Amino acid sequence: MRILLTGTSGQLGHALLPHLSRLPATAIIHAPQRAELDLSNAAQLRLCITDFKPDLIINPAAYTAVDLAENEADKAHAINVTAPAIMAEEARKLGAGLIHYSTDYVYAGDKADAAGNWQAYAETDATGPLNVYGKTKLAGEQAIIASGCQHLILRTSWVYSNFGKNFFLTMLKLARERDQLRVVNDQWGTPNSADWLAAATCEILAQLQRSKDAVSWWQQFGGVYHLSATGATNWFEFAAAIIELADQQNKLGKAAPQISGIPASEYPVPARRPHNSLLSTEKLQAAFGLSIPDWRSTLDACMQSVQAPASAPLHSTTQAQGQAK
Repeated sequence: MRILLTGTSGQLGHALLPHLSRLPATAIIHAPQRAELDLSNAAQLRLCITDFKPDLIINPAAYTAVDLAENEADKAHAINVTAPAIMAEEARKLGAGLIHYSTDYVYAGDKADAAGNWQAYAETDATGPLNVYGKTKLAGEQAIIASGCQHLILRTSWVYSNFGKNFFLTMLKLARERDQLRVVNDQWGTPNSADWLAAATCEILAQLQRSKDAVSWWQQFGGVYHLSATGATNWFEFAAAIIELADQQNKLGKAAPQISGIPASEYPVPARRPHNSLLSTEKLQAAFGLSIPDWRSTLDACMQSVQAPASAPLHSTTQAQGQAK
């Protein structure tokens, strides 16, 4: 199997590469760096695909700067809509499959029961993105589906890892520098370790490889799925869990800071965020039989890989909101 992997400079692409490298020796993986493949360059992207002729394209790459996207809509559209559309079109021509990652931000974040309790979104629920990032990710999904290519669209949320820029690393940095933190406590979702997302993707891919008829497999299992750990939390509770684990494992180099919760209204940002990002994985589990971990267990695994700081930094106060994937 010839696999084209994009976005290895991002969290999920970086995590996918070592997992994909453990596939049977018959797998050939092409993972061009950003300098080699500019997804905003349509001609370059088409040439990359037609030259390599993949059997499978895996696309974790995306424009994920949620607030910047409000003023960079064209750039977000090029990477989140046009590039996936090209991948899908070329995949269809080649008879290849496409695994594409999307986001909880395609939803409005207001799904609740009669008592006002947040309810997890199912794949069949109506979408309604609140910001440019979410709108472009939804449009990218729609372009893939419209192409008619063999595809899996995997929506996930609150991605973090010990690589790149994300909420997990931001909280660790701030906890090492400051004595007090204020974090948004009225936006709910499920944190997802990039390493677990990569491992789960490769479990699905292994099922494809074991199938005797790839076309029939795609016909049976292709579509949109939610890929997420279990459990519900908010950014404040997630931050508190990060700091507690870091303190227990002596990863802070100082006393743990005090942390308090604030409403999102006290931390204004350019792009609106959904208050409810919970995703139901019932469809995914029924199709692929994956074992879905609780988000706290994958957080612990990620923290184990963090290096303790060499020295304790200066202290101060700050506030923080959950960041995008």
